[in-house]
Amino acid sequence: MSIVKNRQYYKFCFYGFLKNLRFFDAFFILFLLQKGMSYTAIGSLYAIREITINLSEIPTGILADTFGRKNALATSFILYITSFMLFYAGQDYWVFLLAFIFYGIADAFRSGTHKAMIMKYLKINNWHNQKVDYYGHTRACSQRGSALSALIAGIIVFINGNYHDIFLLSTIPYIINLFLILSYPKELNLPRKKERLSFVNTLKNAWQIIKKTQVLRIIHSAALFTAYQKSLKDYIQPLMQKVALIMPILIGFQSKKRIGLLVGLMYFILYLLSANASKLSGKIKLNKQQKYAAYTLFLGLLTGIASGLAYQYKYWYVALVFFSFLYLIESIRKPLLTGLLADEVPNKVLASAISAQSLYRTLLTAVISLLLGYSIDKFGMGKALIFISFLLLFINYFIVFWDKKKISE
Repeated sequence: MSIVKNRQYYKFCFYGFLKNLRFFDAFFILFLLQKGMSYTAIGSLYAIREITINLSEIPTGILADTFGRKNALATSFILYITSFMLFYAGQDYWVFLLAFIFYGIADAFRSGTHKAMIMKYLKINNWHNQKVDYYGHTRACSQRGSALSALIAGIIVFINGNYHDIFLLSTIPYIINLFLILSYPKELNLPRKKERLSFVNTLKNAWQIIKKTQVLRIIHSAALFTAYQKSLKDYIQPLMQKVALIMPILIGFQSKKRIGLLVGLMYFILYLLSANASKLSGKIKLNKQQKYAAYTLFLGLLTGIASGLAYQYKYWYVALVFFSFLYLIESIRKPLLTGLLADEVPNKVLASAISAQSLYRTLLTAVISLLLGYSIDKFGMGKALIFISFLLLFINYFIVFWDKKKISE
């Protein structure tokens, strides 16, 4: 059965496309390093953002389920815009800290909410069996947005030679997305009046579902790798910078402009590949989705070790290729794990369940971000990548071994 590409399908796709037009993403670590921050300081900012999300995650997910998902998303985008303006105006750690806190609260309002709206829409139209393929298509549009965002940002940096203005420009697509969200149909905002759950009942029902072994297994698998990839992903920027400096292209230009354009181009290619990877999830057969989820988790962590080894021995191109695979693996896994979770959780508490997953993910991301930033300052990027990847590989192996042992008893 093919996907029906109606007006709402394109709205879902356009939402993801606009959401990922964060022009600063491709240069965020480079921007913070330029402001004189150490990797430990950067790691602490990332951790504080995740702790902020952690504190806000479940309440905002329940508020979305109880009082309206459109309202939650609209609030999220207002907070994002505020954060971007603080980054644009800020010059020191404390202003950036405030910006990260606003960003974290915005993430908490957004996470899980839009996915739950997509699942609700599919259920209304009896297209629930298309969930992995449908979400894979919408995520592919998000990745195309990231690709275009990186390319535009690279051109802007090439023209004016700074990372500053891209924060201000990032507010434009977010303002457009705010109005797009408000145009979603009413049935995606709230349940019908007789079906509305109280705040307490929503929390109770979500907990009854989440504590099931199969749901916990899916939440762990999704959260662990996403936290790992999210903590590491921006650190590809210093690696891209090294590759850009040794590439025999645009030699006559100022190094910062040259780096800006080449990093933008590299991100553009990476996100286009990620967009195609997202669509692969829909091609995985239903009876093999659990196996692929497990295999890709271990493969991703091994890829991180390989990238760290290549980085340590200064094989910059090889390290960049392996690091890029982390993006591709996450793009395959995200629609797959979202579909698996939707199979196990009723739609009326799905936003709360996804928020619980995000709560676990943000806790892991905070810990990994702090540990990673400190490890890079202490031992260097290569050894830090190897250490973090091996540590998570060991922990996950221990959890899987314990889980199998428990089931066999």
